[in-house]
Amino acid sequence: MNREQISALAHAEHPIKSPLDDDSVRQLLERCLPHGDERVLDLGCGGGEWLLRALAMHPQLEAEGVDISEGDLAQARQAAVRLGVQERLVLHQREAEEFTSPHPFDLVLSVGAAHAFGGLLPTLAAARKHLAPGGHVLIGDGFWEREPAPEAVEMLGEFADLATTVDRVAADGWTAVHGHVSSRSELDAYEWSCWGSLAAWALDHPAHPDSAQVLGTAATRRSEWLRVYRETWGFVTLVLRRTSR
Repeated sequence: MNREQISALAHAEHPIKSPLDDDSVRQLLERCLPHGDERVLDLGCGGGEWLLRALAMHPQLEAEGVDISEGDLAQARQAAVRLGVQERLVLHQREAEEFTSPHPFDLVLSVGAAHAFGGLLPTLAAARKHLAPGGHVLIGDGFWEREPAPEAVEMLGEFADLATTVDRVAADGWTAVHGHVSSRSELDAYEWSCWGSLAAWALDHPAHPDSAQVLGTAATRRSEWLRVYRETWGFVTLVLRRTSR
């Protein structure tokens, strides 16, 4: 079973692929969509959950999503039809760096996808190309709550602490107008959901040739979370605007 299939199973009960609960997602979108008729772009949209929720909240909103996963985009299209928002959603299967548009966007978002761009600042550089004057960027990424073990850095990658993360964003020409640091409850709920969903699928499909692999993956990932990074890794979602020069 490949990585994309593993991810789909893990997020079956937590379609927002980041440690944010439903209220946090709603509040962040409300901050970014003050008028309700904005044009929104999600770079690395996956199954389109952020866009679908924004479209459901605001009947005048239009949205576009970019992702390389055919399966995730198909899931987003099906969900859009169920919600009756398909006419206001355009999806593009391509690398986000290759995406171009004839018009800018009032909100550009990329939450939990910075690894695909090579880090937080490259993600902001990609967002900047598509942002309308006065628009917002909604971006979410990890940070270290305290000094991590070397194993945690090797496992999750290079992050800074929260203050340094915000300083780097400011130095890149952005002003944070709002932010949300995921709570311990949100972080734990996300991890329990992901690895629990994966394990449950394996237990429900004992005859599947990948069942043992999936169950082992769930156990390994849960152990890594509990033993290596649970006490040190955090997640911040920032609402940004370009800093006036």
